[in-house]
Amino acid sequence: MPDAVRASRIRPRSGLRSAALTLALVAGVSGGLTAVPARAAAGAVSAAGAVGAASGSLTCQGQGVDLTARLHYEAATFIKAPLATVWKLHTDVGNWPSWQRPVTGAKRLDPGPLRAGSRFRWTIAAPATASTPTTTLVITSTVRQIRDERCTRWTGPAIGQGLRIDRGVHVWNFTAVDGGVLVRTEESWTGRQIEADPATASRYLYPGLDAWLADLKAAAEARTGRR
Repeated sequence: MPDAVRASRIRPRSGLRSAALTLALVAGVSGGLTAVPARAAAGAVSAAGAVGAASGSLTCQGQGVDLTARLHYEAATFIKAPLATVWKLHTDVGNWPSWQRPVTGAKRLDPGPLRAGSRFRWTIAAPATASTPTTTLVITSTVRQIRDERCTRWTGPAIGQGLRIDRGVHVWNFTAVDGGVLVRTEESWTGRQIEADPATASRYLYPGLDAWLADLKAAAEARTGRR
């Protein structure tokens, strides 16, 4: 049975001008730089016969992604590790570069545990495209909602030379299940470049979330295996 599910949603708009969006990155609040052919998949997530992916948009303390955004995407995976291990990796922002390959730097902008109002700045190296130079994408995220070992929601812009996403909204849900943890995530993007061609932008959004989940799974399961 599969242990990952992905679903992309693009809101239609009549008369939308089509323009090439060549952003080989995940902007706003997520990571990843690989562009691949567009695809979308939806269905049940199953692991050890115990996991089902919930339908509908994800929330944290009642707040979700921007449902008015032209583009949002959802993905999930099953991780064979304790919830505490997965949560620690997720919320220890300063150590993201040690296990999350696309992240070149990450720094908390305030002390103490991650909480509502916490801010952090992190960077992703973005390669050159047909319309943009090689640059470093700087992402400044603010935690809006958080519930210990249950969910997080943060928002923020991503800015690089010639690259910009005005606002990303990223929601994470964590559910302990038999044998591990079901991790679900959803993200929305807004901004002029996204509005110009959301279909093309979707080719860059979902690989980033898929890669983030894969890295989280690998790191958590490796830590569990060393015990």
